[in-house]
Amino acid sequence: MSQPAPSLTTTEAVPLGSPSLSDAVPVDAASWRRRVDASARLPVLAYVLSGVVWLLVGTVFALLASFKLHEADWLGETAALTFGRVRPAHLATMIYGWLSMVDVGIMIWLWGRLLKTEVRHPWVLLASCALWNVGMVVGTVGLLAGFSTGVEWVEMPVAAFFCIVPALGLVAFALLSSLGRRRVRHLYISVWYLGACMLWTPILLVAVLLPIYSGVPHATVNWWFAHNILGLWLTPVGLAAAYYFIPKVVGRPVYSYHLSYLGFWTLALFYNWAGVHHLVGGPPPQWLVTVSIVFSVMMIIPVLVVAVNHHMTAFARIRRVLYSPTLRFVVFGAMSYTVVSLQGALMPFRSLMEVTHFTHHTIAHSHLGVYAFATMVAFGSVYYLLPRVTGWEWASRRLIALHFWTTGLGIGMYVVGLTVGGIQQGLLMNDASVPFLDVVIATKPWLWSRSIAGVLITVGHLTFAWLVWQIVRHRGPAPDGPVYFRPPPTGLFGRGDGGRAPVADSSLL
Repeated sequence: MSQPAPSLTTTEAVPLGSPSLSDAVPVDAASWRRRVDASARLPVLAYVLSGVVWLLVGTVFALLASFKLHEADWLGETAALTFGRVRPAHLATMIYGWLSMVDVGIMIWLWGRLLKTEVRHPWVLLASCALWNVGMVVGTVGLLAGFSTGVEWVEMPVAAFFCIVPALGLVAFALLSSLGRRRVRHLYISVWYLGACMLWTPILLVAVLLPIYSGVPHATVNWWFAHNILGLWLTPVGLAAAYYFIPKVVGRPVYSYHLSYLGFWTLALFYNWAGVHHLVGGPPPQWLVTVSIVFSVMMIIPVLVVAVNHHMTAFARIRRVLYSPTLRFVVFGAMSYTVVSLQGALMPFRSLMEVTHFTHHTIAHSHLGVYAFATMVAFGSVYYLLPRVTGWEWASRRLIALHFWTTGLGIGMYVVGLTVGGIQQGLLMNDASVPFLDVVIATKPWLWSRSIAGVLITVGHLTFAWLVWQIVRHRGPAPDGPVYFRPPPTGLFGRGDGGRAPVADSSLL
């Protein structure tokens, strides 16, 4: 039985950016934060550590797939390591393993903090994590053994999703059951995003896995799902985290709370119609493709709304990115969200698709969203929450900086190289006088840039995994305060304990 709510007499200033900051919290704010963090500790650690393991597994598959694009015979004698198996294994382990599982860990922690209540049913959450990992093992081994559905983004054997979908349902049950016991009257915008994606995602997965499609309807549903698993699952978690951490670290409310409402509802209304524009020139009815194009362009509205909110909140105190690891990663991700979404609103036009369709440009675009936005925000979130649930600090600011620069420069090099190479590839393929083999040869330097970028990113992933392992084991110097890239000026981040032992100049109030 949960304990009764303590008396509520004071208010918390950040990150709430609502019209009225009247939601009360216990007098000893640090005390309730510690209770919330303690209740979330085991499930958060389980999901974050699982996500990091799958991040490393997915990185290995990514390097194999990338090098095979310009060294086609490399490891080609082993069936399990051929491109047709390694590439789907990479996508599955990164989307459903790394990013989905670390996002659930972030959701659990944010949910308790934003509702100001202990996380309920921690053992249900631990069971869901175990079930999810079983599904990932079944799916990854199945792909390497050749048992693929052949449907992009859901290539794992259906048996894997028989584990993942119920696991997600258990997460939704555990978190949504705490709504009635929350200690706040107002629901911050991050709760809206997190609650909605917990309802949307199981529906998406069940809909795409129904054995009722074939031919053109199957292709249509496939791309409807592929776009929406990014827009209605990974994007809401990333935006929820950005809406929490940017105001929290910079120490000021969200620029406009009314804009955050507009951003949420327009995302919910418009994004669901996108995706079929990937079949421009294909067999679906042209009216359906046109509707998808129209709503893709209308996504400019929520994108600009979120961009104004995030950037106006951060830019007033933007120099804090020089010091705070969390803010640097999250701001990088928020800026990438703006770029990838504006790019996505323009890409569906038929005149542009004539050049970029079926080229490496599409791969660059997807990585700009999944990695530069969603993954970088996830990194920043983990740098904030793990010290709170472990009661320890990060072992090395230099290694955190190494992680940022290798992943930031790596994904930048990846996106620029494949964008330029993809446009060149599309222009050459549209020229009937150019033999296809010449097109392949022309793209090879850009594929090398992709692999070099992948090596850089791999260095960052190994560094991140080592840092996570060290903080979980309480290794490194005893914490005497938050870890910054450089010592901040006194008072830059205020004072507070962030739910841990008292520290000086904490940006993590």
